[in-house]
Amino acid sequence: MQEKTRGIYLHHINYSETSIIARFYTEKFGHQSYLVQGIRKKRPTFKKSLFQPLFLLDLEVYYRPGKDLQRIKDARLCMPFEHIPFEIAKSSQAIFLSEVLLKCLKEEEANEELFDFLYHAIALLDMKEDGIANFHLAFLFHLTRFLGIFPQLPTNGGAMFFDLETANFSGAEPLHNHYMDVETTSNFKKLFQFDIGKVEQLRLDNRQRAALLTQLLNYYRTHLDFVGELKSLAVLKEVLG
Repeated sequence: MQEKTRGIYLHHINYSETSIIARFYTEKFGHQSYLVQGIRKKRPTFKKSLFQPLFLLDLEVYYRPGKDLQRIKDARLCMPFEHIPFEIAKSSQAIFLSEVLLKCLKEEEANEELFDFLYHAIALLDMKEDGIANFHLAFLFHLTRFLGIFPQLPTNGGAMFFDLETANFSGAEPLHNHYMDVETTSNFKKLFQFDIGKVEQLRLDNRQRAALLTQLLNYYRTHLDFVGELKSLAVLKEVLG
């Protein structure tokens, strides 16, 4: 049956000489794979420029419940970006975040709150001018709310370490190596203070930013089915410093 849904483009692989299989996170159906036919022809049936990381599209699809591969009938931009495709600090984050989402969003069912968070966060990435270097950190942190691994902020001021395994703060250094050190824990706590629209208030230098990103990704790997290396990570670090 034909359905209309908004979708967030994540990734694609080539399929035959003229088609691709595109991965989307959709408003109505969650994570879906779609056959996009004719896009690799000399006169493609779809604009190739639509299929870029985190592009927000209006999709008309043929949906068959229980099938691993669906088909797209039509795709159009629902929010044209003004900055992400043209500014390397934003485009590198879009590529990185789409790769993260591809790894951790597996459910093939609607999650309206999660989709709304992603949609508005991506729109913010395009629109915001200040604090962009820290945007991916705030995105990863607030995404944990929807993945079931959101940590609880400690009520006492003596919590100097964050244990990645237990997802708890502690005043004593854990007996294993999977934890944030004092400085990174302090910077991690700052993420609780701001919503994703206030990233400009997060003050981090390049070294602190890199350390916090490393530990956020370690936290994801500890609690989610998050395997393999992130191919876009090296480029992101080079761009943001």
